[in-house]
Amino acid sequence: MRSKFFLGVLLPLFVFMVSSCTERIDAGSEGILVNLYGSEKGVDDISLCTGRVWYNPFTQSVYEYPTFVQTVDYPAFTINAKDGSEFKIDPTISLKIVDGKSPYVFKKYRKELSEVINGTLYNYVRDAFRIQLNKYTTDEIVSNRDKVEKSIEDYLSKSLAKENFHLEQLTSGLQYPKTIVESVNAKNRAVQEAMRVQNEVKVVQAEAEKKIVAAEAEFKANELRTRALTPAVLEQMWIEKWDGRLPQYGTVPSIFRDISKH
Repeated sequence: MRSKFFLGVLLPLFVFMVSSCTERIDAGSEGILVNLYGSEKGVDDISLCTGRVWYNPFTQSVYEYPTFVQTVDYPAFTINAKDGSEFKIDPTISLKIVDGKSPYVFKKYRKELSEVINGTLYNYVRDAFRIQLNKYTTDEIVSNRDKVEKSIEDYLSKSLAKENFHLEQLTSGLQYPKTIVESVNAKNRAVQEAMRVQNEVKVVQAEAEKKIVAAEAEFKANELRTRALTPAVLEQMWIEKWDGRLPQYGTVPSIFRDISKH
């Protein structure tokens, strides 16, 4: 009876211990086996593991680091340009830990990967923007934004590589100072107003040119009509309009006298 009692107590305990001594590392992740005590603790106390891992929960721990690409939307911050203008940065980056380098990252920081990415790497992001933007004036940043952002991305990529991370993509979310935005908007409004006025002037000029062309055409038409009204033509026009009667009073014009002879 007593043996059955101990068996009933020890069996669940054994099952619990066995289940707590194994860890399965998911695909797309790397496992890190850490020795907490004993002669192996120290420089060589961390090793890379995959698949199902058996370990002693009393002297070892297993951490799991994702190796797939992660996209991180960091909190916004402000950085000053070389001439003191303040730019707002709202960065988003995509990155991953370099394959096989999880133990090195853990050995340096002794933290979960999410803590490293959201804490330590955030400082690297801020430094990249601060160091690079401090090299350029406001005008240079506005006029050569692509070039400036490329310099930031290259600098950050090298910094992260030293920490065993690969930078896939960087979106700066860079926003210009309010004064610059207002200046650009004012310039755009001025350009639009100038274009509107220019278009109105063109319309007025076109209308004036149309009137000039019409007046010239009318003048030429009148001139042609005047040239065409020779004495013979006028005489013919009078004949066509004459009703055959001579004036009863006054002197008969010579034309009518000539006509009456016919």
